[in-house]
Amino acid sequence: MILVLSLLSFANAQAPYLLVQREDGSSLYQIALAANPCWMMRWNHSVTDIIVTDFYCWMAGEMVLTHSHTPSFDAGLGHIPGRGRQVSDGYGGYFIYDINEAVPNNFYYLRVGSMKVNHRIDYEGTTYSLSELAEHERVIIKVVMQ
Repeated sequence: MILVLSLLSFANAQAPYLLVQREDGSSLYQIALAANPCWMMRWNHSVTDIIVTDFYCWMAGEMVLTHSHTPSFDAGLGHIPGRGRQVSDGYGGYFIYDINEAVPNNFYYLRVGSMKVNHRIDYEGTTYSLSELAEHERVIIKVVMQ
């Protein structure tokens, strides 16, 4: 009986999805996070064109910004003392590890940049370009259970 209840519970378990939608609620991307609960948000810096990467994971029911990477100190980028620890990447840039900030309510808004900026999500070897579908639009990025 316990095995049957465990199997039913497993069958009814909800899987997390990363959902990107327009403000009107229409979906741009719905990415199943079952295989790996972590993804990257990347974009090209609007002035220097370097690629900035923020790393997120779905952990214990929360969307968490775990760490960040940037190849150089450019306008608007840097380490905030007390928020993670800065470590050289060995190539002139740096990682900020141990940020581990929960995203309030498991969602945030993003004003998507032009294709030059190319806001994109990388997950499991696939790139999902937000700029390609919603250039200059405000989108909502969230984790939902389905």
